[in-house]
Amino acid sequence: MNIQIGQMAIISIISHIIFISLTWKVVVTINFDPLIRKGRVTEARILLLFITIVIGSGVSRFFLEILQWSRDLLYLF
Repeated sequence: MNIQIGQMAIISIISHIIFISLTWKVVVTINFDPLIRKGRVTEARILLLFITIVIGSGVSRFFLEILQWSRDLLYLF
C-alpha cells in the first residue's frame, strides 16, 4: 500500500514536470509580441510562465486521473 502511494507520488512529480515543460515549448512558439506593451516584457514572461504552469498542471492532472481510473478498473471485476 505505501509503495503504491510512493510510486504514484513519483509518477505525479515526473508527469507535472514533463507536461509543464511541453506546454512551455508550445507557448514560446506563439507570437505574443503584439499583445505586450513596451517596457513590460518581464511581466509578460511571468504571466506566460503562470499560464504555462496552469495549463501543464491541468493536462498532467487529467493524465494522472485517467491512469488512476484505469488502475481502479481492476476492482470492478
